[in-house]
Amino acid sequence: MDASLEKIADPTLAEMGKNLKEAMKMLEDSQRRTEEENGKKLVSGDIPGPLQGSGQDMVSILQLVQNLMHGDEDEEPQSTRIQNIGEQGHIALLGHSLGAYISTLDKEKLRKLTTRILSDTTLWLCRIFRYENGCAYFHEEEREGLAKICRLAIHSRYEDFVVDGFNVLYNKKPVIYLSAAARPGLGQYLCNQLGLPFPCLCRVPCNTMFGSQHQMDVAFLEKLIKDDIERGKLPLLLVANAGTAAVGHTDKIGRLKELCEQYGIWLHVEGVNLATLALGYVSSSVLAATKCDSMTLTPGPWLGLPAVPAVTLYKHDDPALTLVAGLTSNKPADKLRALPLWLSLQYLGLDGIVERIKHACQLSQRLQESLKKVNHIKILVEDELSSPVVVFRFFQELPGSDPVLKAIPVPSMAPSAVGRERHSCDALNRWLGEQLKQLVPASGLTVMDLEVEGVCIRFSPLMTAAVLGTRGEDVDQLVACIQSQLPVLTCTLQLREEFKQEVTAAAGLLHVDDPNWPGIGVVRYEHANDDKSSLKLDPEGEKIHAGLLKKLNELESDLTFKMGPEYKSMKSCIYVGMASDDVDISELVETIAVTAREIEENSRLLENMTEVVRKGIQEAQVQLQKANEERLLEEGVLRQIPVVGSVLNWFSPVQASQKGRTFNLTAGSLESTEHTYVYKVQGTGVTPPQTPSGTRTKQRLPGQKPFKRSLRGSDALSETSSVSHVEDLEKMEHLSSGPEQDALETTSPEPPPGAPSPQEAEPLGAPQSRVQRPEDDRPQVEDAESLR
Repeated sequence: MDASLEKIADPTLAEMGKNLKEAMKMLEDSQRRTEEENGKKLVSGDIPGPLQGSGQDMVSILQLVQNLMHGDEDEEPQSTRIQNIGEQGHIALLGHSLGAYISTLDKEKLRKLTTRILSDTTLWLCRIFRYENGCAYFHEEEREGLAKICRLAIHSRYEDFVVDGFNVLYNKKPVIYLSAAARPGLGQYLCNQLGLPFPCLCRVPCNTMFGSQHQMDVAFLEKLIKDDIERGKLPLLLVANAGTAAVGHTDKIGRLKELCEQYGIWLHVEGVNLATLALGYVSSSVLAATKCDSMTLTPGPWLGLPAVPAVTLYKHDDPALTLVAGLTSNKPADKLRALPLWLSLQYLGLDGIVERIKHACQLSQRLQESLKKVNHIKILVEDELSSPVVVFRFFQELPGSDPVLKAIPVPSMAPSAVGRERHSCDALNRWLGEQLKQLVPASGLTVMDLEVEGVCIRFSPLMTAAVLGTRGEDVDQLVACIQSQLPVLTCTLQLREEFKQEVTAAAGLLHVDDPNWPGIGVVRYEHANDDKSSLKLDPEGEKIHAGLLKKLNELESDLTFKMGPEYKSMKSCIYVGMASDDVDISELVETIAVTAREIEENSRLLENMTEVVRKGIQEAQVQLQKANEERLLEEGVLRQIPVVGSVLNWFSPVQASQKGRTFNLTAGSLESTEHTYVYKVQGTGVTPPQTPSGTRTKQRLPGQKPFKRSLRGSDALSETSSVSHVEDLEKMEHLSSGPEQDALETTSPEPPPGAPSPQEAEPLGAPQSRVQRPEDDRPQVEDAESLR
């Protein structure tokens, strides 16, 4: 490209192209440079400083821009969508720099150049998208073109609007008709831009009994138009969809055009399906859009071109009204908006434009045909094969559910089983969409919530494929990922009702309905001090659930457990995740209940022991104080004086007994240490009871994880056979060792004289009056009184 730049006679233009190429190369290589520098970021990129007086060179400024662009990558590493800016993107970006350079020309050259750019771009777009004899308005905001079209329609229908203004509109209010499936916020935007009240908008419902659920009801629209005319209103404009923003459905544009011609209404069409007008085969519904009064195109996403404007094509013969409406302008800067698109269209050519749109349509058809073969996946746009949008969702018919009600759930039936089933499927579809977006980021999937169908997943390659570089292999990978996630979804959905029943039947557990959780379910343990009627914070319950979560995660099962607040309160709950295999729900619920109960009991035991120890310390302090007072009375005051007391103790020693106290944790009481000093034996006290454990001990095979159902068939047979084999070995060992053991017992040597018989042997640690230590050389102590 450098050699071709040298052939350009204008040195400024050649230098501009060279600088843009170097700048884009530096910015696109920022990721590699960041890795080489080990993620170090310049301080100047984060902290603004004073403007340097001497100025900086271009490389330093671009380095600062690079740090500002990629400075937060360490904080947000999962950037899913990164636009693929190729050489055609550089051409589009060059158009903005070139437009600023062209604006420095003299007025005559600038007028000729801008007129040529505008006329060429308009002619090319009208021929590509089959819109004959049309004009073009280029705008940055997609909805801006429609706002200008509405202004043009007002000027066309109200002849005195320029003079009388809002008085004309007040006497005969205009009406703008929008589909119920139109993009959100479109009507409010038009009213704000035009200064019209919201009653000027009329929402046309979609078909509910016949046809698509997202197509405008033409018969109902005609009824609305007649009612507005009878009330003295003026039907002004109708916005139709050639591919709705949600699911890509196309209205019956042919019938709508006939209706608009009958009542003198301006027909405007927008939607992603308008891109298919560039192909050789176009459906009749989309082809009818070429006869409308205006349409809005977005070639930037369709062709993968960054920073190119949207285009509104329209037909009107009065240049004065288009100038007043703002669709045409005498400013060269407004005409230069088409320059990036003018450059990009020439770079791609007609074949390149058609190929990109055709590739996106083939991707959607490839995914649609593949999903038809996948069970539990429902496609919402099956009747429109020409639509480049594929919307699908996961569903499963549970036993006892009505497939008719399942297909068309009614909002009023939300409390019923159908409503609960829909909420469960919505959570699973939301989880599936997020998983697919992470596994296949090049697919450009979008998760959306529809009013009738619920949560769905949308694949619209016309809006994302050229930008993300989506290929056919990515679609195949997407289908494979969907098939790999289906067992998890079906298993989880089947176990939800069983989990709810088990939790409801378990004592101390409460099932929590959280429609946003995609796992098996949510459970909360109700401890003894839990106020069930209150939704306030529960510190004791939070501590118990935190310990329960730790214990459950230590089991190393295939299930995931999380703790979080309930959706309508601040109390802690345990969230049980997705299940990829058959899970023993009864064992799971019992484990949760028993573990939580043990944690609560241990917590109470610790609190009680703390209280007992505190009281024991206080009692010991009181007894020690009494002992000191008794010793003072027994010994006298003179023995407490340091010098005098030593002399008296030397002449007349005091035979003081050792008095101490020991605290028994098991009994929770103070005991005397006299027994220890007299018998030289530490008392064992009472044996503490074993900690009760209610967990069900389930025999598992080696390597089998918790919460798995018992194996059946050959596995069960092998398990029982192995157990019986172990029992046979134990029986043989018992038979072989029995006679020998009896012989050993009968031939055992007699105890030496003086040794206690087994019947007379005392238990270990019991107090003894006679302590014998043969290995000690000291004389034997015959009586305990001799120790005193």
